[in-house]
Amino acid sequence: MAEILEIIMLVSFGASWPLNVIKSYRARTAKGKSLPFLCLIIFGYIAGIASKFVNEAYMSQFSEKWYVLCFYVLNLIMVSVDLGMYFRNRALDRKSEE
Repeated sequence: MAEILEIIMLVSFGASWPLNVIKSYRARTAKGKSLPFLCLIIFGYIAGIASKFVNEAYMSQFSEKWYVLCFYVLNLIMVSVDLGMYFRNRALDRKSEE
């Protein structure tokens, strides 16, 4: 049951990231984005992934519960893409100011 609730949490958070990436891509500006926030979210997902690897109970059942880790990795990838969009848009902001 704990894994199901964890997946619900990860899916809920993860559902917003593709929309945020699309919004960042279309906006073409970094205004309103927070670099520290994105870095903190990435750090949190890395910590969540690491917690799975150091959890002996989880690792002993990894062949049955690998999908939980996949949600963490998928969310980490999406937030990392959004971080990339931040730097792209910041460069576009600098170019438009010139």
